[in-house]
Amino acid sequence: MTATIHRLGTRPEPSLDPMLALVAHDMNLVNAVILDRMQSDIPLIPELAGHLIAGGGKRMRPMLTLASSQLLGYSGARHHRLAAAVEFIHTATLLHDDVVDNSDLRRGRRTANNIWGNPASVLVGDFLFSRSFELMVEDGSLKVLKILSGASAIIAEGEVNQLTAARRIDLSEERYLEIIGAKTAALFAAACRIAAVVAERGDADELALDAYGRNLGIAFQLVDDAIDYVSNAETMGKDAGDDFREGKMTLPVILAYARGNEAERAFWKGAVSGRRTRDEDFAEAIRLVQSSRAVDDTLARARHYGQRAVDALGGFVSGAAKDAMVEAVEFAVARAY
Repeated sequence: MTATIHRLGTRPEPSLDPMLALVAHDMNLVNAVILDRMQSDIPLIPELAGHLIAGGGKRMRPMLTLASSQLLGYSGARHHRLAAAVEFIHTATLLHDDVVDNSDLRRGRRTANNIWGNPASVLVGDFLFSRSFELMVEDGSLKVLKILSGASAIIAEGEVNQLTAARRIDLSEERYLEIIGAKTAALFAAACRIAAVVAERGDADELALDAYGRNLGIAFQLVDDAIDYVSNAETMGKDAGDDFREGKMTLPVILAYARGNEAERAFWKGAVSGRRTRDEDFAEAIRLVQSSRAVDDTLARARHYGQRAVDALGGFVSGAAKDAMVEAVEFAVARAY
Protein backbone atom coordinates (compact mmCIF):
# COMPACT_ATOMS: atom_id res chain seq x y z
CA MET A 1 0.00 0.00 0.00
CA THR A 2 1.38 3.39 -0.98
CA ALA A 3 1.57 5.96 1.82
CA THR A 4 -0.13 9.30 1.28
CA ILE A 5 2.35 12.18 1.39
CA HIS A 6 0.98 15.64 2.11
CA ARG A 7 2.91 18.60 0.70
CA LEU A 8 1.82 22.02 1.76
CA GLY A 9 0.42 24.13 -1.06
CA THR A 10 -0.54 21.26 -3.39
CA ARG A 11 -4.32 21.61 -3.02
CA PRO A 12 -6.16 24.12 -5.23
CA GLU A 13 -7.85 26.81 -3.14
CA PRO A 14 -7.70 25.11 0.28
CA SER A 15 -10.69 25.76 2.50
CA LEU A 16 -11.97 25.29 6.02
CA ASP A 17 -15.13 23.73 4.60
CA PRO A 18 -14.02 20.11 5.24
CA MET A 19 -13.33 20.90 8.90
CA LEU A 20 -16.57 22.87 9.24
CA ALA A 21 -18.49 19.90 7.84
CA LEU A 22 -16.57 17.43 9.99
CA VAL A 23 -17.40 19.17 13.27
CA ALA A 24 -20.78 20.75 12.40
CA HIS A 25 -22.87 18.58 14.72
CA ASP A 26 -20.42 18.82 17.61
CA MET A 27 -20.04 22.57 17.05
CA ASN A 28 -23.79 23.05 17.51
CA LEU A 29 -23.46 21.42 20.93
CA VAL A 30 -20.44 23.58 21.77
CA ASN A 31 -22.35 26.70 20.74
CA ALA A 32 -25.16 25.69 23.07
CA VAL A 33 -22.68 25.47 25.96
CA ILE A 34 -21.20 28.86 25.02
CA LEU A 35 -24.64 30.48 24.89
CA ASP A 36 -25.64 28.96 28.22
CA ARG A 37 -22.43 29.81 30.07
CA MET A 38 -22.15 33.41 28.93
CA GLN A 39 -25.47 34.21 30.60
CA SER A 40 -25.59 36.32 33.76
CA ASP A 41 -28.10 38.24 35.86
CA ILE A 42 -26.05 41.32 34.95
CA PRO A 43 -27.39 42.21 31.47
CA LEU A 44 -24.21 43.91 30.27
CA ILE A 45 -22.24 40.65 30.50
CA PRO A 46 -24.16 38.58 27.91
CA GLU A 47 -24.69 41.69 25.79
CA LEU A 48 -21.00 42.52 25.56
CA ALA A 49 -19.81 38.90 25.36
CA GLY A 50 -22.41 38.11 22.74
CA HIS A 51 -21.24 41.02 20.60
CA LEU A 52 -17.78 39.48 20.26
CA ILE A 53 -18.78 35.80 20.23
CA ALA A 54 -21.33 36.45 17.47
CA GLY A 55 -18.85 38.58 15.52
CA GLY A 56 -18.26 36.17 12.68
CA GLY A 57 -15.06 34.43 13.79
CA LYS A 58 -14.36 30.95 12.48
CA ARG A 59 -14.04 29.43 15.98
CA MET A 60 -10.80 27.81 14.82
CA ARG A 61 -9.60 26.81 18.28
CA PRO A 62 -12.69 24.91 19.48
CA MET A 63 -12.95 23.32 16.04
CA LEU A 64 -9.44 21.97 16.53
CA THR A 65 -10.48 20.34 19.81
CA LEU A 66 -13.43 18.70 18.06
CA ALA A 67 -11.46 17.64 14.98
CA SER A 68 -8.62 16.24 17.11
CA SER A 69 -11.17 14.24 19.10
CA GLN A 70 -12.58 12.78 15.88
CA LEU A 71 -9.07 12.01 14.65
CA LEU A 72 -8.66 9.83 17.75
CA GLY A 73 -12.06 8.18 17.40
CA TYR A 74 -13.41 9.68 20.62
CA SER A 75 -17.16 9.13 20.95
CA GLY A 76 -17.95 10.74 24.30
CA ALA A 77 -19.19 14.24 25.10
CA ARG A 78 -16.50 15.78 27.33
CA HIS A 79 -14.91 17.63 24.43
CA HIS A 80 -17.99 19.83 23.96
CA ARG A 81 -17.56 21.66 27.25
CA LEU A 82 -13.81 21.76 26.88
CA ALA A 83 -14.07 23.25 23.39
CA ALA A 84 -16.35 25.91 24.89
CA ALA A 85 -13.73 26.56 27.58
CA VAL A 86 -11.11 27.02 24.85
CA GLU A 87 -13.34 29.54 23.06
CA PHE A 88 -13.96 31.45 26.30
CA ILE A 89 -10.21 31.71 26.91
CA HIS A 90 -9.72 33.00 23.39
CA THR A 91 -12.60 35.48 23.62
CA ALA A 92 -11.37 36.81 26.96
CA THR A 93 -7.92 37.43 25.53
CA LEU A 94 -9.43 39.26 22.54
CA LEU A 95 -11.39 41.56 24.84
CA HIS A 96 -8.24 42.34 26.81
CA ASP A 97 -6.09 42.70 23.67
CA ASP A 98 -8.43 45.26 22.14
CA VAL A 99 -8.19 47.34 25.31
CA VAL A 100 -4.39 47.13 25.36
CA ASP A 101 -4.15 47.95 21.63
CA ASN A 102 -6.92 50.56 21.77
CA SER A 103 -8.48 48.87 18.74
CA ASP A 104 -11.64 50.19 17.12
CA LEU A 105 -12.38 47.33 14.71
CA ARG A 106 -12.40 43.55 14.92
CA ARG A 107 -13.61 41.42 12.00
CA GLY A 108 -15.01 44.55 10.45
CA ARG A 109 -17.17 45.44 13.46
CA ARG A 110 -16.71 47.93 16.26
CA THR A 111 -14.81 46.42 19.18
CA ALA A 112 -16.48 45.97 22.55
CA ASN A 113 -14.20 48.55 24.16
CA ASN A 114 -15.16 51.02 21.45
CA ILE A 115 -18.86 50.54 22.30
CA TRP A 116 -18.92 49.90 26.06
CA GLY A 117 -15.55 51.26 27.15
CA ASN A 118 -12.37 49.71 28.51
CA PRO A 119 -13.51 48.89 32.08
CA ALA A 120 -16.51 46.86 30.90
CA SER A 121 -14.41 44.98 28.34
CA VAL A 122 -11.74 44.05 30.88
CA LEU A 123 -14.28 42.89 33.45
CA VAL A 124 -16.33 40.82 31.00
CA GLY A 125 -13.07 39.27 29.81
CA ASP A 126 -12.40 38.30 33.42
CA PHE A 127 -15.91 36.81 33.62
CA LEU A 128 -15.26 34.65 30.55
CA PHE A 129 -11.93 33.45 31.97
CA SER A 130 -13.81 32.44 35.12
CA ARG A 131 -16.41 30.57 33.08
CA SER A 132 -13.67 28.70 31.24
CA PHE A 133 -12.17 27.52 34.51
CA GLU A 134 -15.58 26.41 35.77
CA LEU A 135 -15.90 24.23 32.66
CA MET A 136 -12.43 22.77 33.19
CA VAL A 137 -13.19 21.92 36.82
CA GLU A 138 -16.51 20.33 35.86
CA ASP A 139 -14.64 18.04 33.45
CA GLY A 140 -12.83 16.59 36.45
CA SER A 141 -9.46 15.92 34.84
CA LEU A 142 -6.48 17.47 36.56
CA LYS A 143 -4.45 16.87 33.41
CA VAL A 144 -6.89 18.88 31.29
CA LEU A 145 -6.93 21.60 33.94
CA LYS A 146 -3.13 21.69 33.94
CA ILE A 147 -2.93 21.96 30.14
CA LEU A 148 -5.52 24.72 29.74
CA SER A 149 -4.56 26.70 32.83
CA GLY A 150 -0.92 26.48 31.77
CA ALA A 151 -1.82 27.76 28.32
CA SER A 152 -3.75 30.66 29.87
CA ALA A 153 -0.72 31.69 31.89
CA ILE A 154 1.56 31.41 28.85
CA ILE A 155 -0.80 33.56 26.77
CA ALA A 156 -0.74 36.27 29.45
CA GLU A 157 3.07 36.12 29.56
CA GLY A 158 3.17 36.41 25.79
CA GLU A 159 0.96 39.48 25.83
CA VAL A 160 3.15 41.15 28.47
CA ASN A 161 6.25 40.20 26.46
CA GLN A 162 4.69 41.80 23.38
CA LEU A 163 3.75 44.90 25.35
CA THR A 164 7.32 45.38 26.57
CA ALA A 165 8.62 44.74 23.05
CA ALA A 166 6.38 47.37 21.44
CA ARG A 167 8.26 50.16 19.71
CA ARG A 168 11.58 48.32 20.22
CA ILE A 169 13.40 48.59 16.91
CA ASP A 170 16.04 46.14 18.15
CA LEU A 171 13.57 43.26 18.64
CA SER A 172 15.11 40.01 17.41
CA GLU A 173 13.39 37.40 15.28
CA GLU A 174 13.96 34.92 18.11
CA ARG A 175 12.07 37.05 20.63
CA TYR A 176 9.31 37.68 18.11
CA LEU A 177 8.86 33.93 17.64
CA GLU A 178 8.86 33.53 21.42
CA ILE A 179 6.05 36.09 21.66
CA ILE A 180 3.80 34.55 19.02
CA GLY A 181 4.56 31.07 20.33
CA ALA A 182 3.07 32.18 23.64
CA LYS A 183 0.27 34.55 22.71
CA THR A 184 -1.10 32.59 19.74
CA ALA A 185 0.36 29.11 19.41
CA ALA A 186 -0.04 28.03 23.05
CA LEU A 187 -3.85 27.92 22.86
CA PHE A 188 -3.81 26.17 19.46
CA ALA A 189 -1.55 23.53 21.01
CA ALA A 190 -3.65 23.11 24.16
CA ALA A 191 -6.90 22.95 22.17
CA CYS A 192 -5.55 19.97 20.23
CA ARG A 193 -3.71 18.29 23.09
CA ILE A 194 -6.69 18.00 25.44
CA ALA A 195 -8.40 15.76 22.87
CA ALA A 196 -5.77 13.10 23.54
CA VAL A 197 -6.47 13.34 27.28
CA VAL A 198 -10.25 12.89 26.97
CA ALA A 199 -9.70 10.06 24.47
CA GLU A 200 -7.34 8.42 27.00
CA ARG A 201 -4.48 8.18 24.55
CA GLY A 202 -0.79 8.05 25.43
CA ASP A 203 1.89 10.70 25.63
CA ALA A 204 2.94 10.19 22.00
CA ASP A 205 -0.48 11.22 20.69
CA GLU A 206 -0.63 14.11 23.15
CA LEU A 207 2.72 15.44 21.99
CA ALA A 208 1.90 14.95 18.32
CA LEU A 209 -1.33 16.92 18.62
CA ASP A 210 0.47 19.56 20.67
CA ALA A 211 3.05 19.89 17.87
CA TYR A 212 0.32 20.10 15.22
CA GLY A 213 -1.52 22.87 17.06
CA ARG A 214 1.62 24.77 18.04
CA ASN A 215 3.07 24.85 14.53
CA LEU A 216 -0.31 25.70 13.03
CA GLY A 217 -0.63 28.57 15.50
CA ILE A 218 2.78 29.98 14.61
CA ALA A 219 2.01 29.70 10.88
CA PHE A 220 -1.38 31.36 11.46
CA GLN A 221 0.18 34.33 13.26
CA LEU A 222 2.99 34.73 10.73
CA VAL A 223 0.41 35.00 7.97
CA ASP A 224 -1.64 37.49 10.00
CA ASP A 225 1.44 39.65 10.47
CA ALA A 226 2.33 39.46 6.78
CA ILE A 227 -1.10 40.33 5.43
CA ASP A 228 -1.26 43.44 7.60
CA TYR A 229 1.02 44.85 4.87
CA VAL A 230 -0.76 43.41 1.84
CA SER A 231 -4.44 43.39 2.69
CA ASN A 232 -7.40 45.44 3.90
CA ALA A 233 -9.89 45.56 6.77
CA GLU A 234 -12.34 43.21 5.04
CA THR A 235 -9.72 40.50 4.65
CA MET A 236 -7.97 41.06 7.96
CA GLY A 237 -10.94 41.69 10.21
CA LYS A 238 -9.17 44.78 11.49
CA ASP A 239 -7.89 48.01 10.04
CA ALA A 240 -5.01 47.47 7.64
CA GLY A 241 -1.92 49.01 9.18
CA ASP A 242 -3.00 48.54 12.80
CA ASP A 243 0.25 46.77 13.66
CA PHE A 244 2.26 49.49 11.91
CA ARG A 245 0.53 52.35 13.75
CA GLU A 246 0.85 50.56 17.10
CA GLY A 247 4.60 50.21 16.63
CA LYS A 248 4.51 46.41 16.69
CA MET A 249 7.74 44.79 15.60
CA THR A 250 6.28 41.94 13.60
CA LEU A 251 8.49 39.76 11.42
CA PRO A 252 7.98 41.74 8.18
CA VAL A 253 9.26 44.86 9.96
CA ILE A 254 12.13 43.02 11.66
CA LEU A 255 13.31 41.67 8.29
CA ALA A 256 12.77 44.93 6.38
CA TYR A 257 14.71 46.90 9.02
CA ALA A 258 17.58 44.39 9.02
CA ARG A 259 17.84 44.60 5.21
CA GLY A 260 17.39 48.37 4.89
CA ASN A 261 19.93 51.01 3.98
CA GLU A 262 20.61 53.96 6.28
CA ALA A 263 17.63 56.01 5.04
CA GLU A 264 15.25 53.04 5.23
CA ARG A 265 16.37 52.22 8.74
CA ALA A 266 15.80 55.84 9.73
CA PHE A 267 12.26 55.55 8.37
CA TRP A 268 11.59 52.41 10.43
CA LYS A 269 12.98 53.99 13.58
CA GLY A 270 10.62 56.93 13.13
CA ALA A 271 7.67 54.65 12.36
CA VAL A 272 8.23 52.25 15.24
CA SER A 273 8.71 55.12 17.70
CA GLY A 274 5.31 56.51 16.67
CA ARG A 275 6.51 59.58 14.79
CA ARG A 276 5.40 58.35 11.35
CA THR A 277 1.83 57.03 11.38
CA ARG A 278 0.18 58.86 8.47
CA ASP A 279 -1.38 56.99 5.53
CA GLU A 280 1.58 57.94 3.32
CA ASP A 281 3.94 56.52 5.96
CA PHE A 282 2.02 53.24 5.91
CA ALA A 283 2.22 53.23 2.10
CA GLU A 284 6.00 53.64 2.38
CA ALA A 285 6.14 50.79 4.92
CA ILE A 286 4.26 48.55 2.48
CA ARG A 287 6.73 49.46 -0.27
CA LEU A 288 9.72 48.66 1.93
CA VAL A 289 8.48 45.32 3.26
CA GLN A 290 7.66 44.23 -0.28
CA SER A 291 10.84 45.51 -1.96
CA SER A 292 12.98 43.85 0.71
CA ARG A 293 11.05 40.57 0.28
CA ALA A 294 10.23 40.70 3.98
CA VAL A 295 6.62 39.68 3.32
CA ASP A 296 7.67 36.86 0.98
CA ASP A 297 10.12 35.52 3.55
CA THR A 298 7.59 35.81 6.38
CA LEU A 299 5.16 33.72 4.33
CA ALA A 300 7.94 31.24 3.52
CA ARG A 301 8.47 30.77 7.25
CA ALA A 302 4.71 30.31 7.66
CA ARG A 303 4.79 27.52 5.07
CA HIS A 304 7.68 25.92 6.97
CA TYR A 305 5.74 25.84 10.24
CA GLY A 306 2.63 24.73 8.38
CA GLN A 307 4.53 21.76 6.96
CA ARG A 308 5.72 20.89 10.46
CA ALA A 309 2.09 20.89 11.59
CA VAL A 310 1.15 18.53 8.75
CA ASP A 311 4.10 16.28 9.51
CA ALA A 312 3.00 16.00 13.15
CA LEU A 313 -0.13 14.20 11.96
CA GLY A 314 1.90 11.57 10.12
CA GLY A 315 1.35 8.82 12.68
CA PHE A 316 -2.44 9.09 12.78
CA VAL A 317 -4.86 6.97 10.76
CA SER A 318 -5.90 8.46 7.43
CA GLY A 319 -9.49 9.57 7.05
CA ALA A 320 -11.82 12.55 6.92
CA ALA A 321 -10.56 14.05 10.19
CA LYS A 322 -6.90 13.90 9.21
CA ASP A 323 -7.62 15.29 5.73
CA ALA A 324 -9.63 18.16 7.20
CA MET A 325 -6.87 19.00 9.67
CA VAL A 326 -4.25 19.00 6.89
CA GLU A 327 -6.41 21.25 4.73
CA ALA A 328 -6.96 23.59 7.68
CA VAL A 329 -3.21 24.17 7.73
CA GLU A 330 -3.16 24.79 4.00
CA PHE A 331 -6.05 27.25 4.39
CA ALA A 332 -4.27 29.11 7.19
CA VAL A 333 -1.21 29.63 5.03
CA ALA A 334 -3.13 30.38 1.81
CA ARG A 335 -5.06 33.29 3.34
CA ALA A 336 -2.33 35.69 2.20
CA TYR A 337 -2.62 34.77 -1.49
